[in-house]
Amino acid sequence: QAQAGWLQHDFGHLSVFSKSRWNHWVHKFVIGHLKGAPASWWNHLHFQHHAKPNCFRKDPDVNMHPLFFALGKTLSVELGVQKKKFMPYNHQHKYFFIIGPPALVPLYFQWYIFYFAVQRKQWVDLAWMLSFYIRFYLTYLPFLGVKGTLGLHLLVRFIESNWFVWVTQMNHIPMHIDYDKNVDWFSTQLQATCNVHQSFFNDWFSGHLNFQIEHHLFPTMPRHNYWK
Repeated sequence: QAQAGWLQHDFGHLSVFSKSRWNHWVHKFVIGHLKGAPASWWNHLHFQHHAKPNCFRKDPDVNMHPLFFALGKTLSVELGVQKKKFMPYNHQHKYFFIIGPPALVPLYFQWYIFYFAVQRKQWVDLAWMLSFYIRFYLTYLPFLGVKGTLGLHLLVRFIESNWFVWVTQMNHIPMHIDYDKNVDWFSTQLQATCNVHQSFFNDWFSGHLNFQIEHHLFPTMPRHNYWK
Protein backbone atom coordinates (compact mmCIF):
# COMPACT_ATOMS: atom_id res chain seq x y z
CA GLN A 1 0.00 0.00 0.00
CA ALA A 2 2.82 2.43 0.77
CA GLN A 3 4.58 1.70 -2.50
CA ALA A 4 1.27 2.01 -4.36
CA GLY A 5 1.00 5.41 -2.70
CA TRP A 6 4.32 6.55 -4.19
CA LEU A 7 3.26 5.10 -7.54
CA GLN A 8 -0.05 6.98 -7.66
CA HIS A 9 1.93 10.09 -6.72
CA ASP A 10 3.95 9.64 -9.93
CA PHE A 11 0.83 9.41 -12.08
CA GLY A 12 -0.83 12.28 -10.23
CA HIS A 13 2.11 14.50 -11.15
CA LEU A 14 1.92 13.40 -14.81
CA SER A 15 5.49 12.10 -14.61
CA VAL A 16 5.09 8.64 -16.19
CA PHE A 17 3.49 8.97 -19.63
CA SER A 18 4.12 11.72 -22.15
CA LYS A 19 0.37 12.27 -22.60
CA SER A 20 -1.44 13.87 -19.65
CA ARG A 21 -4.68 11.93 -20.14
CA TRP A 22 -2.84 8.60 -19.92
CA ASN A 23 -1.43 9.63 -16.55
CA HIS A 24 -4.91 10.69 -15.39
CA TRP A 25 -6.47 7.39 -16.46
CA VAL A 26 -3.88 5.20 -14.76
CA HIS A 27 -3.88 7.48 -11.72
CA LYS A 28 -7.57 6.71 -11.17
CA PHE A 29 -6.84 2.98 -11.37
CA VAL A 30 -3.80 2.98 -9.04
CA ILE A 31 -5.20 5.22 -6.30
CA GLY A 32 -8.78 3.99 -6.75
CA HIS A 33 -8.52 0.25 -7.34
CA LEU A 34 -5.15 -0.46 -5.70
CA LYS A 35 -5.54 1.89 -2.71
CA GLY A 36 -9.25 2.64 -2.33
CA ALA A 37 -9.07 6.44 -2.48
CA PRO A 38 -10.42 9.02 -4.96
CA ALA A 39 -8.03 10.65 -7.43
CA SER A 40 -10.03 13.89 -7.25
CA TRP A 41 -9.46 14.06 -3.47
CA TRP A 42 -5.70 13.63 -3.85
CA ASN A 43 -5.53 16.23 -6.62
CA HIS A 44 -7.60 18.71 -4.60
CA LEU A 45 -5.31 18.55 -1.55
CA HIS A 46 -1.94 17.88 -3.14
CA PHE A 47 -2.08 20.67 -5.72
CA GLN A 48 -2.79 23.17 -2.93
CA HIS A 49 0.24 21.84 -1.09
CA HIS A 50 2.51 22.31 -4.10
CA ALA A 51 1.18 25.80 -4.82
CA LYS A 52 1.74 27.09 -1.27
CA PRO A 53 3.87 24.59 0.72
CA ASN A 54 4.00 25.27 4.47
CA CYS A 55 1.76 28.35 4.11
CA PHE A 56 -0.71 28.20 6.99
CA ARG A 57 -4.38 28.13 5.91
CA LYS A 58 -3.36 27.50 2.30
CA ASP A 59 -1.39 24.24 2.55
CA PRO A 60 -3.70 21.46 3.85
CA ASP A 61 -0.69 19.50 5.10
CA VAL A 62 -0.13 21.95 7.97
CA ASN A 63 -3.76 22.19 9.06
CA MET A 64 -2.91 20.35 12.29
CA HIS A 65 -1.73 23.71 13.65
CA PRO A 66 -2.82 24.82 16.23
CA LEU A 67 -5.44 22.23 17.19
CA PHE A 68 -2.95 19.38 17.67
CA PHE A 69 0.55 20.78 17.19
CA ALA A 70 2.33 24.12 17.30
CA LEU A 71 4.20 24.30 13.99
CA GLY A 72 6.99 26.65 13.02
CA LYS A 73 8.70 29.34 15.08
CA THR A 74 6.54 32.24 13.87
CA LEU A 75 3.18 30.55 14.43
CA SER A 76 4.29 29.09 17.76
CA VAL A 77 5.33 32.50 19.08
CA GLU A 78 1.98 33.89 17.93
CA LEU A 79 0.19 31.25 20.02
CA GLY A 80 2.32 32.15 23.02
CA VAL A 81 1.57 35.86 22.70
CA GLN A 82 -2.16 35.17 22.36
CA LYS A 83 -1.95 32.67 25.24
CA LYS A 84 -3.83 30.07 23.17
CA LYS A 85 -3.20 26.47 24.06
CA PHE A 86 -5.32 23.68 22.57
CA MET A 87 -2.87 20.96 23.58
CA PRO A 88 0.15 20.66 25.90
CA TYR A 89 2.54 21.71 23.14
CA ASN A 90 5.61 21.31 25.33
CA HIS A 91 4.92 17.56 25.11
CA GLN A 92 4.02 17.41 21.42
CA HIS A 93 7.27 15.61 20.57
CA LYS A 94 5.90 12.76 22.69
CA TYR A 95 2.22 12.64 21.79
CA PHE A 96 3.04 13.12 18.09
CA PHE A 97 3.79 9.40 17.97
CA ILE A 98 0.32 8.60 19.31
CA ILE A 99 -2.03 10.89 17.38
CA GLY A 100 0.14 11.65 14.34
CA PRO A 101 1.53 8.72 12.35
CA PRO A 102 -0.74 5.94 13.70
CA ALA A 103 -4.06 7.75 13.34
CA LEU A 104 -4.06 9.77 10.12
CA VAL A 105 -4.86 7.07 7.55
CA PRO A 106 -6.99 4.54 9.52
CA LEU A 107 -9.05 7.11 11.44
CA TYR A 108 -9.25 10.37 9.50
CA PHE A 109 -8.63 9.48 5.85
CA GLN A 110 -10.71 6.30 6.02
CA TRP A 111 -14.02 8.11 6.40
CA TYR A 112 -13.12 11.45 4.84
CA ILE A 113 -12.35 10.01 1.40
CA PHE A 114 -15.91 8.64 1.16
CA TYR A 115 -17.36 11.92 2.41
CA PHE A 116 -15.33 13.82 -0.17
CA ALA A 117 -16.36 11.61 -3.10
CA VAL A 118 -20.07 11.67 -2.22
CA GLN A 119 -20.20 15.38 -1.35
CA ARG A 120 -18.55 16.37 -4.64
CA LYS A 121 -20.42 13.72 -6.65
CA GLN A 122 -17.25 12.07 -7.90
CA TRP A 123 -19.07 8.90 -8.91
CA VAL A 124 -16.31 7.50 -11.13
CA ASP A 125 -13.80 7.83 -8.30
CA LEU A 126 -16.30 6.27 -5.90
CA ALA A 127 -16.74 3.28 -8.23
CA TRP A 128 -12.97 2.76 -8.39
CA MET A 129 -12.81 2.95 -4.59
CA LEU A 130 -15.58 0.40 -4.14
CA SER A 131 -13.77 -1.96 -6.53
CA PHE A 132 -10.83 -1.95 -4.11
CA TYR A 133 -12.98 -2.87 -1.11
CA ILE A 134 -14.90 -5.52 -3.02
CA ARG A 135 -11.68 -7.13 -4.23
CA PHE A 136 -10.02 -6.92 -0.81
CA TYR A 137 -12.90 -8.49 1.10
CA LEU A 138 -13.67 -11.15 -1.52
CA THR A 139 -10.00 -12.16 -1.36
CA TYR A 140 -9.62 -12.46 2.42
CA LEU A 141 -13.10 -13.26 3.77
CA PRO A 142 -12.92 -16.99 2.86
CA PHE A 143 -9.62 -17.32 4.74
CA LEU A 144 -9.94 -14.92 7.68
CA GLY A 145 -13.66 -14.38 8.21
CA VAL A 146 -15.25 -11.00 8.85
CA LYS A 147 -13.32 -10.09 12.02
CA GLY A 148 -10.02 -11.30 10.61
CA THR A 149 -10.46 -9.38 7.37
CA LEU A 150 -11.43 -6.20 9.22
CA GLY A 151 -8.42 -6.67 11.48
CA LEU A 152 -6.10 -7.15 8.52
CA HIS A 153 -7.46 -4.04 6.84
CA LEU A 154 -6.95 -1.99 10.01
CA LEU A 155 -3.43 -3.39 10.48
CA VAL A 156 -2.46 -2.54 6.90
CA ARG A 157 -3.78 1.02 7.27
CA PHE A 158 -2.06 1.44 10.65
CA ILE A 159 1.35 0.41 9.28
CA GLU A 160 0.83 2.41 6.11
CA SER A 161 -0.13 5.48 8.13
CA ASN A 162 3.11 5.45 10.12
CA TRP A 163 5.09 4.96 6.91
CA PHE A 164 3.21 7.70 5.05
CA VAL A 165 3.42 10.35 7.77
CA TRP A 166 7.13 9.88 8.37
CA VAL A 167 7.98 10.22 4.68
CA THR A 168 5.70 13.18 3.95
CA GLN A 169 6.51 15.20 7.07
CA MET A 170 10.26 14.66 7.52
CA ASN A 171 11.06 16.85 4.52
CA HIS A 172 8.58 19.68 5.22
CA ILE A 173 7.83 20.15 8.93
CA PRO A 174 11.45 21.01 9.92
CA MET A 175 11.35 23.91 7.46
CA HIS A 176 9.88 27.43 7.57
CA ILE A 177 6.11 27.49 8.32
CA ASP A 178 4.20 30.75 8.32
CA TYR A 179 1.28 32.64 6.80
CA ASP A 180 1.51 33.25 3.08
CA LYS A 181 3.86 36.21 2.56
CA ASN A 182 3.41 36.20 -1.23
CA VAL A 183 7.07 35.37 -1.75
CA ASP A 184 8.05 34.37 -5.27
CA TRP A 185 7.26 30.76 -6.23
CA PHE A 186 10.89 29.58 -6.40
CA SER A 187 11.77 30.88 -2.92
CA THR A 188 8.50 29.52 -1.49
CA GLN A 189 9.41 26.01 -2.62
CA LEU A 190 12.94 26.20 -1.22
CA GLN A 191 11.86 27.58 2.16
CA ALA A 192 9.43 24.71 2.69
CA THR A 193 11.44 21.68 1.57
CA CYS A 194 14.53 19.77 2.63
CA ASN A 195 16.20 16.61 1.41
CA VAL A 196 16.97 13.45 3.34
CA HIS A 197 20.18 11.46 2.92
CA GLN A 198 20.28 9.34 -0.22
CA SER A 199 20.70 5.60 0.11
CA PHE A 200 19.23 2.58 -1.64
CA PHE A 201 16.89 2.04 1.32
CA ASN A 202 15.85 5.69 1.67
CA ASP A 203 15.13 5.97 -2.05
CA TRP A 204 12.91 2.88 -1.90
CA PHE A 205 11.30 3.67 1.47
CA SER A 206 10.34 7.23 0.48
CA GLY A 207 9.55 6.66 -3.20
CA HIS A 208 12.45 9.06 -3.93
CA LEU A 209 10.67 11.81 -1.98
CA ASN A 210 13.84 12.14 0.06
CA PHE A 211 14.69 14.45 -2.88
CA GLN A 212 11.90 16.80 -1.84
CA ILE A 213 13.62 19.98 -3.05
CA GLU A 214 13.99 18.62 -6.57
CA HIS A 215 10.46 17.26 -6.52
CA HIS A 216 8.95 20.64 -5.64
CA LEU A 217 11.03 22.52 -8.19
CA PHE A 218 10.36 19.98 -10.96
CA PRO A 219 7.11 18.20 -9.97
CA THR A 220 6.60 16.49 -13.35
CA MET A 221 10.12 15.04 -13.43
CA PRO A 222 10.22 11.22 -13.16
CA ARG A 223 11.40 10.39 -9.66
CA HIS A 224 14.37 8.26 -10.73
CA ASN A 225 15.97 11.39 -12.24
CA TYR A 226 15.91 13.54 -9.09
CA TRP A 227 19.44 12.53 -8.07
CA LYS A 228 20.78 13.96 -11.34
